[in-house]
Parts: sequence; C-alpha cells; structure tokens
Amino acid sequence: MGTVHERIDDRMREFLRAQHVFFVATAPLAADGRVNLSPKGIDGSFVVLDDRTVAYLDITASGAETIAHLRENGRITLMFCAFDGPPNIVRLHGVGRVVSLYDAEFDRLVTLFDERRGARAVVVVDVQRVSDSCGYGVPRYEHRGERDLLPPFMERKGLEGQADYRRAKNRISIDGLPAFDDDPAPTGVDGGSRPD
Repeated sequence: MGTVHERIDDRMREFLRAQHVFFVATAPLAADGRVNLSPKGIDGSFVVLDDRTVAYLDITASGAETIAHLRENGRITLMFCAFDGPPNIVRLHGVGRVVSLYDAEFDRLVTLFDERRGARAVVVVDVQRVSDSCGYGVPRYEHRGERDLLPPFMERKGLEGQADYRRAKNRISIDGLPAFDDDPAPTGVDGGSRPD
C-alpha cells in the first residue's frame, strides 16, 4: 500500500541517494504530445537540496525532451526503485525548472555534483508530492558499475563541439517544442542556425 509523506525525511533522503538509477517523466500540454521517460544513472548526479527540493545534473545527450517539457509547463515526476535490499518505490511529483550552463545560477549549482563533464543544465525540482509504495513487483538486479561512456564522449568533443552537438540535436523536442536553444551561434553565423 502506498504512503504519502509530508516531506523528504532523512530516511528517504538516504534511500534516494543510494539508488544507482532513477527515472524522469514529463509530458507536453498537447493531448497528442508524446510522454517522455528518461533513465538517469550517473553516480553523483542527483542531490537532495532540502526536504522539498531536489536537483539532478543534465548532461548533453541526443535529445532534450525533458528540457522542452519543463520549459513549456514544468510538470515532472522522478521515480526511484530499490533493485536490491528491501523493496520500495519512491515517486517525487513536482514542478521543475532548467538552469542551463549559460544561467548565472549554474556555476553555484554544478558544484553540488561529482561528475560535470558534458553538463548542459541542472534540473531543479520543487517537490509537491512525496510518496512511496511497496515495490514488490520490482525484480532484484545487481549493480555492476557505471558505463563510463557519456561524460568522456562529451569531454572529447570539447566545449565548442558540445555546443555544436546541442545546436544540431537539442534545439527542439520530437513534438516541435523549443528545447535547449541557449547555445550562442557559432562565430560568423547569423540567427543561431547551424552552418551547412
């Protein structure tokens, strides 16, 4: 049976920090828009800021659905499952905002995370509902380690290469919503469009 909690208490904070993967769900306002569900799993990429606020590091990747949805409407749910130890599922429902690497607040927030290579934003969530449920249907899995692939991939691109990648792949969502359009235009290119 599920339980709704008033806040993220110390016990729940420890549970959240101990999980190696969590899931982020967002959706556009349009009835025919696609719901997005993203796994997040780089150790040290999630923090509890206080009993009603959490944040995670968003690394440059092939899509920007969460960013587009948050910029449109802010709705977000984070889900954490226990894949070992006692069964448990925790859901954090709230309103999220995107703090991109070009925002003044980013420099302060990014220091909260161990892994920063390729970071394009920090997603900060004002948690409005905290709940947990039994998790009896979640199978057991053994954590064998990180796939140290995405941060080094982005690091090899360098800062301008990452910006080029975002301009090419992160400007709009699959439903056509503005997503990560913060990257300045390359030198000599008008309007922020990608050179041919």
